[in-house]
Amino acid sequence: MLRALATAATGMEAQQTRLDVTANNIANVSTSGFKKSRAEFADLMYQTVRAAGAPTGGDTAAPGAIEVGLGVRVAATQRMLGQGELRQTGNPLDVSIEGAGFFAVQTPSGDVAYTRNGAFQLDAEGRLVTSEGFVLAGEITVPLEAQSVAIAADGTVSAIVPGDPQPQNLGQLQIATFANPAGLEALGKTLFRESAASGTAVVGAPGEGGAGSLLQGSIELSNVNVVEEMIDLISGQRAYEVNTRVIKAADEMLGQTAHLR
Repeated sequence: MLRALATAATGMEAQQTRLDVTANNIANVSTSGFKKSRAEFADLMYQTVRAAGAPTGGDTAAPGAIEVGLGVRVAATQRMLGQGELRQTGNPLDVSIEGAGFFAVQTPSGDVAYTRNGAFQLDAEGRLVTSEGFVLAGEITVPLEAQSVAIAADGTVSAIVPGDPQPQNLGQLQIATFANPAGLEALGKTLFRESAASGTAVVGAPGEGGAGSLLQGSIELSNVNVVEEMIDLISGQRAYEVNTRVIKAADEMLGQTAHLR
């Protein structure tokens, strides 16, 4: 019975983590470029009371084992990288990725981070930056006198400046892809960092080498489905409740044992 108490406690802790992950998904339902996560579980070690094949008599052996599990643990929080809805904004500096890949940005520490949030702006020098002020890799600089900016599906950035009817080529946006993008380390602010699990970033032009293409004037919304998250929330709550009932049942059995005379 004491074992049942400890086992049920691991179930409660696991479901608490599940609810924490679900709560974070719901909280970021309106965060552009956000990718939802899912808690995954694995059972703990087993206590073997009798091994399979153990002798039960002179010429007989047990066909099966007597094993008692000791609970559950959180094995991983898997990031789901499905495409989020693309919303048209009409802002020429908003860019979304249709398909796989990430934008590379330079952090203040000098490290490279990756994001799916393409809501870009211009800083005082005319460089494309994120809403946090991180400079887009490649340092695309838009002339301050530019009348319009165009970003093609292949990442080519051009601008119309006064006195020149022909578009001025400003450079090309690059897309980074990974062998295992789910292995990227989350930094917050919709930023990710390369890790040993993700593999090395492969940087190339949009639409090439498996990278997605770009769509100007739109942003990618969160891929969180509120209905699915609410169902998962209810399921997790019920699983937590069932584990508390196991603890209550074990406690009642201990109480009855304590009153034996």
